[in-house]
Amino acid sequence: MVDETVFEELIKRYHETYAKRTPGSRRLYEEARKRLPGGVTYHIRWFRPYPVFIEKGEGKYIWDVDGNRYTDYWMGHGALFLGHRPRVVEEALREALSKGTHLGYENPYAVEYAELLTQVVPGIESVRFANSGTEANMYAIRLARAYTGNRYIIKFEGGWHGGYDALHTGVTPPFCGPESKGLVEDCLKYTLVAPYNDLDSVEKLLRSHDVAAIIVEPVLGAGGAIPAKPEFLKGLRELSDRYGSLLVFDEVITGFRLALGGAQEYYGVRADIVVLGKIVGGGVAGAGVFAARSEIMRLLDHTEIVNPRERSFHGGTFAGNPLTILAGYATVKYLAEHRDVYEKVNTLWRWVRGEMDKRCNEYNNACWSTGEGAIVGIHFTEERPSSTREALEKRWSNKVYEALHAYMRTKNILYISEHMAHLLPSIEHSEDDARKFLETFTEFLEELKKNKALPQ
Repeated sequence: MVDETVFEELIKRYHETYAKRTPGSRRLYEEARKRLPGGVTYHIRWFRPYPVFIEKGEGKYIWDVDGNRYTDYWMGHGALFLGHRPRVVEEALREALSKGTHLGYENPYAVEYAELLTQVVPGIESVRFANSGTEANMYAIRLARAYTGNRYIIKFEGGWHGGYDALHTGVTPPFCGPESKGLVEDCLKYTLVAPYNDLDSVEKLLRSHDVAAIIVEPVLGAGGAIPAKPEFLKGLRELSDRYGSLLVFDEVITGFRLALGGAQEYYGVRADIVVLGKIVGGGVAGAGVFAARSEIMRLLDHTEIVNPRERSFHGGTFAGNPLTILAGYATVKYLAEHRDVYEKVNTLWRWVRGEMDKRCNEYNNACWSTGEGAIVGIHFTEERPSSTREALEKRWSNKVYEALHAYMRTKNILYISEHMAHLLPSIEHSEDDARKFLETFTEFLEELKKNKALPQ
């Protein structure tokens, strides 16, 4: 560990630069605190000394209320894989708006989109639209229990599946118990938490519990952009089959990002239920999908199973909303027609991770990169982490993450969060952008070296 006071001095200097450039954001934050708890609409968007308030985006850039332009590496929480305001999505939204914002009945667009999804996502034959990734995960878990007749769910340390009660545990240390006040222990009675990338722990739980589903992020998102080891996902597939559980891939982040067919295509491992969000909605609110083979999804079919107590419920006022459907369809159709973008994007960010490791090595192995495809994590740890637990427990400093975030802001680069650095770039980010990020990152490491803020 290093002297954390060194970082406080650096952070103070970076914050002073930031404050001079963002008086409009400061004023808005002061107003927001009067009406919004914490002054924000979602706590992860807050950082010291106050959050930046963004008023527009275009391509890979965003502009704050003071007119500062930033290169955006957060891209709408990863939803904007085509960049801000892609032409194909704007055209789709204009068409949708010309016909109404919310029709409230079945619409032809959902049929067409469901057909497209079953063509490009491996293993799925039937689709239901939800209003968020959280909601889609909730319905997927309910469906898994209905199909198997089992009770327990296995999730993994650091895995984030939204705010659904039964999955809102095991996200942060000590990786057990409720992650939120107001969440009672009974809601987690049938939720089991296993270490990520640890098959032995999973099998022990399967031996002793009737498990309906194993739910996993193929690449941890908020948990540090840490990928599953290929043998881990293959092992989960084998264990699910052996013990009669369903394997659920939460592809809210990896869906359409790693490959057109998501992590299933990228890793060559099939899931029983796939959960999609973010990119699936084309950057429009209400993005959620859960899908599986027909044998499983038939449990949602009210025409086949008339008694509501004998089928698995799904519904929602805005489920299948035409704005989200048409924006999502335009996005996925574009990616299906331009599959070559994946080789280009994956090659670029694989190179970035490699270059980052080289530079970290030159500074006493102060840091490591993780990720797959257009997902990049940065860790100031003793060694490269393979789980969220390692990413947190093996840090040589906590303050260095905050310092990096503050420094990048002064260089017109934005991402979230200041506690766990991970990037979700779009296809709009070029090699020049990647080189600039690497140069800026190296300048930050040099600042740490000059201020004797690196481990010896």
